[in-house]
Amino acid sequence: MIRIVVDAMGGDNAPGAAVKGALAALADERISVILTGREKDITAALGGALPERMRIIDAPEIIGADEAPAAAIKSKKQSSIVVGLNLLKNGEADAFVSAGNTGAVLAGATVIVGRIKGILRPALAVLLPNAKGFSFLIDAGANVDAKPEYLPQFAQMGSIYMENVIGINNPRVAIVNIGAEKEKGNALTKEAYPLLENAGVNFTGNIEARDIALGGADVLVCDAFIGNVILKYSEGFATALLGMVKKELLSTTLSKIGAFLSKNAFRNLKKSFDYSEVGGAPFLGLNALVVKAHGSSDAKAISAAIRQCVAFVENDITGKIKEKLHSDME
Repeated sequence: MIRIVVDAMGGDNAPGAAVKGALAALADERISVILTGREKDITAALGGALPERMRIIDAPEIIGADEAPAAAIKSKKQSSIVVGLNLLKNGEADAFVSAGNTGAVLAGATVIVGRIKGILRPALAVLLPNAKGFSFLIDAGANVDAKPEYLPQFAQMGSIYMENVIGINNPRVAIVNIGAEKEKGNALTKEAYPLLENAGVNFTGNIEARDIALGGADVLVCDAFIGNVILKYSEGFATALLGMVKKELLSTTLSKIGAFLSKNAFRNLKKSFDYSEVGGAPFLGLNALVVKAHGSSDAKAISAAIRQCVAFVENDITGKIKEKLHSDME
């Protein structure tokens, strides 16, 4: 049984989305769920008896979206985030999912769950849709001021994830840059380039932003400043593009007929850009799995984030990262 803690009070749609998402995820008999948060609110959201393979742990405090992460983690020991992360740390769960305050989740995970020995900095990673499937963007939000030596570890962790969870053999790794030539970039990318060449991954060099959507690499390595800009722009562009397509398809009678005939194709296109299909972003490099779900996650997204944990745990991604580090140090 894979035991997953869900922060029931995190996100814009708490606790309803977390509760409904957890209920949906229980359709997979490999999963058991622990909901942390205000027991009264969670029970009300359930609207019925507590199902098998689910339990509630009361956590009366809530860390708000606008609170200072480190201070909130330190002062609110009975918050749904801190209680959940401590369950993970103490071995009472295999993974933790939260749509709550991103900074608090990342800070709490680093302090409470802790880094794998040898990992310089954990990194947040997301799957981005492209013309060929998905690319794994790492780092997408944890290390804004990254050092060159962080990036080879990001590449190694990203490669392990893509190979074992997504099933891409020998994934192509590239560093996000302003040009394809080796000498291009700023101090970070120039210093990181030779380190990536010797990182034991399938490093293919630099990748420009325009080639990301074309599927030019399977793992995209960068600092969190660049990564978060790419992520947020991609989300906004997808929403705008789908809106423009819909507007044009409904503009004339003929285009409406064409839209009707092509509705399955457009439905699949929309699905490929839908973050709720993926669920969340794993925080790689920790002693156990922490997944950060989108703040506006609905039940579908929470359920996807929970189910994402199954593949991660079953493939022992944390253990494989530890093995990689150990082999590099020998």
